[in-house]
Amino acid sequence: MTFIMISTILLVMMTIGAGLYFMYKGIDTNRKKLKKILKVNLYSFIPLLVLAIVILVPNFSQAQNTTAQAASGLGFIAASLSTGLATIGAGYAVGVVGSSALGAVSEEPQILGKTLIFVGLAEGIAIYGLIVSILILGRL
Repeated sequence: MTFIMISTILLVMMTIGAGLYFMYKGIDTNRKKLKKILKVNLYSFIPLLVLAIVILVPNFSQAQNTTAQAASGLGFIAASLSTGLATIGAGYAVGVVGSSALGAVSEEPQILGKTLIFVGLAEGIAIYGLIVSILILGRL
């Protein structure tokens, strides 16, 4: 566990250092090098994250099983995942629908009301995720 924490902290520090280095040296001159560094960073960070989850989650669940509230920890995880994933989905949907709506309204201003309905439906995804997380938390 200590190895994972130290390696993750080193990876984050190397990323910040590389970002500062490229900021001071000029990012436009070395785009290929920047892309290579970002790929190496992602390919090393994602396995570290998966390894940390695989190693740390069973330890937390075993420690939680010693108490009477073993299911409440998973309920909190479910509530946070439902809100987080719904919000990410809503953000993506609003971005796509909003940019399309803006282009359509710039060509034909009469369809503004119709496009607002589609943007509102995309925003509703986040509200549904929030309602689901409230229902989950209500059962805990």
